[in-house]
Amino acid sequence: MVLQLFLALLSLSFFVSAAVCRIPPTPANIKSWCSKTPHPKPCEFFLTHNPKYGLPIKQKSDFLKVSKQLALDRAMHAQSHTYSLGSKCRNEREKAAWADCLELYESTIEKLNKTMDPKTKCSQTDVQTWLSTALTNLETCRTGFMDLGVTDYVMPLMSNNVSALISNTLAINKGKNGNGVPSYKEKFPSWVSPGDRKLLQSRSPATRANIVVAQDGSGNYKTITQAVAAAKKRKGSGRFVIYVKAGTYKENVDFGSMKNIMLTGDGIGKTIITGSRSVDGGSTTYKSATVAAMGSGFIMKAITIRNTAGAQNHQAVAFRAGSDLSVYYQCSFEGYQDTLYVHSQRQFYRECDIYGTVDFIFGNAAVVFQNCNLYARNPPNRTNTLTAQGRTDPNQNTGISIHNCRVKAAPDLKPVQGSVQTFLGRPWKQYSRTVYMKTYLDSLIAPAGWFPWNGNFALSTLYYGEYMNTGPGSSTARRVKWGGYHVINSAAVASEFTVGNFISGNSWLPATSVPFTSGL
Repeated sequence: MVLQLFLALLSLSFFVSAAVCRIPPTPANIKSWCSKTPHPKPCEFFLTHNPKYGLPIKQKSDFLKVSKQLALDRAMHAQSHTYSLGSKCRNEREKAAWADCLELYESTIEKLNKTMDPKTKCSQTDVQTWLSTALTNLETCRTGFMDLGVTDYVMPLMSNNVSALISNTLAINKGKNGNGVPSYKEKFPSWVSPGDRKLLQSRSPATRANIVVAQDGSGNYKTITQAVAAAKKRKGSGRFVIYVKAGTYKENVDFGSMKNIMLTGDGIGKTIITGSRSVDGGSTTYKSATVAAMGSGFIMKAITIRNTAGAQNHQAVAFRAGSDLSVYYQCSFEGYQDTLYVHSQRQFYRECDIYGTVDFIFGNAAVVFQNCNLYARNPPNRTNTLTAQGRTDPNQNTGISIHNCRVKAAPDLKPVQGSVQTFLGRPWKQYSRTVYMKTYLDSLIAPAGWFPWNGNFALSTLYYGEYMNTGPGSSTARRVKWGGYHVINSAAVASEFTVGNFISGNSWLPATSVPFTSGL
């Protein structure tokens, strides 16, 4: 009952003013502008009885500015409710989901502030990315309660009005080509410095490290957690390198929102970080991660990250990534369900290995995997799904692009491969978007290719594409007949999902010296 009150108070914040004030009629100017948004009612409501937003609105730039401010104000209002109601949680599970929401609302407000800060140089694509992230954060907040068994479906109401206002702002700011596909041309982001250029190519990481972690005592610290605590006390905002020597480190590591961190090891299978948190074990999916990084500019190289909770414990994340303009090079991510949580923002993975069973690459980032290996493992329910992309709004510039990769059976699947069905993905959210391009698909891929989530949900609103894939599992002759599924025959269409276009890689990846292919 207490939790229901908590959720109801958050959701009903939209209507508080209506209960105590006489709302004036909606001016024609406001009604006209709000009619151009996906959610005109909350737009009209708040603009009508809040003259502080500088009405009347004369042009689109005015409307965009007002919409950003309105979304920020309502997010701050919802955040204050979240803080005040935390003490009313009845048990540890509710408190865990509530704690996620605190963190996610803080991130949402930070992202909305960035879109308005006159000191922040940003493009239209940057703004669309940060708005997309803000909306994803609120969906993650809601999902945490669902993970831990709150089944009464007042949950979507929790952030509905803030989400609607962010959705409106996304629509107003939408990219020039109408799909939110980036057109960002800035030379280099501000966090890049000349000294970063060779970090990913360095053969002796210890010489470039600010901190060395070694279990044998030969470094500055014996645990990564200790190194992270030290990094939080650093001075300045330049690149900070943590080198972790070979060994198996049994710990959960959260870098939080720290910016410009590089985590480097001695190679796949040599430097290993392992944990075992899971939803069945009492964690939210969000907090089950063995390692998590959300601050911009995160770089990771030559490390294996595992979640050993096992296939029977359901959602159990190895790595959660919400870092903007982040790079993952020659790393391995090992788990079962929900191995790699590409939560939000712009990400690039090169020469990485990803192992899992159900939805083992999932989330709502704008992410490109290039020259990677995707290994399906032996699942308990005889069905594997490689991806579950989580786009909830058609104007989010997010999706999963798998380019020049290899999809194969892991060693434990090979002996039973004939009794297991493996699919390229399924639609976790309504506007799920995933493409496979020039990727080798081995014989484990089922002829239908893709798997439904629940009945007809999202089958006409998703965007799933395949372009020039190879291998025995690549034939599209018997693929699903969904409205949102596409066999891509046009190089121009496929190029929208390349490193250069989808994550604007030409503007920031050269500074890291990670190898990449910009186009097809």
